[in-house]
Order: sequence, then structure tokens, then C-alpha cells
Amino acid sequence: MITKEMLDRINWLARKQRTTGLTGKEKEEQHNLRQKYLQCIRAQVVDALDSAGIKPKAGEHSDCSCPTCKGDKKVH
Repeated sequence: MITKEMLDRINWLARKQRTTGLTGKEKEEQHNLRQKYLQCIRAQVVDALDSAGIKPKAGEHSDCSCPTCKGDKKVH
């Protein structure tokens, strides 16, 4: 789930990266937060498509890492 605190931290790290740069630990944190954010957004898109009656073909893209192609039910 995307929280306000998570978005605030992502934005703070992005601003710091542009101004003074990030430490190695901060870069890792930024990467992990962005991956979690993208994972949540992808899950929301899949849920919206499911609600609209559009069902993706599971496993259609063998190199895809989305929850649908991997066979995961929910990602939150």
C-alpha cells in the first residue's frame, strides 16, 4: 500500500539527490521505495482492469515480472 509517508520519503530523497547527492545507503533505500511504489501501482492497474472485466492472459510474457505473469494473486 502506498502511504503518504512513503511518497514523502521518495520525494525527499529525489530532492536530495538533485541538490547534494545521496549516500550509498540512501540510494539503496530510494531504489527499494521506488520498486515498492511501482509494484503497488502495477497491482492497482491489474485490479482496475479486472474490475472492468479485462482479464490478462497469465504467462503471456515469459520475461515479465508482473504479479499476473508470475501467478501471484495480490501484491500489497
